[in-house]
Amino acid sequence: MATIKQEDLTHFYGTTAYYKHWTPHLVFTDGVRYLAENGAMWLVDAIASYQPQLSGNQRLQEFQLWNLKLDGNGGAVLTCQEDSNQPNIVKQEIEYTDFPFDIKLYVEPGSFAGKPVRVLLLPSEH
Repeated sequence: MATIKQEDLTHFYGTTAYYKHWTPHLVFTDGVRYLAENGAMWLVDAIASYQPQLSGNQRLQEFQLWNLKLDGNGGAVLTCQEDSNQPNIVKQEIEYTDFPFDIKLYVEPGSFAGKPVRVLLLPSEH
């Protein structure tokens, strides 16, 4: 993985384009594309993989808060919540990652090519 630094993400505000994930469930922004191109496509794929099962929850169709928290032992925990201070809807333990810091991502409704989609974005791109 290329070394991504938190400060690398500070210049992403809004987005100039949406990028289609290989699944039909998700598009992502410039900031998330930067993460994907620098070794974190696995994180985008993990979030995309949960979208079909989360589609039945109306509240999660409006907003998803995803957190990747490093565990200090080379692993991490990926969680999804309806919002801050809500219980985890998804909790996935990741045995090993070289991702360098804790990160928060959002999934919100949007449209791409005239069709409704979910958009994965950095909080600063909201």
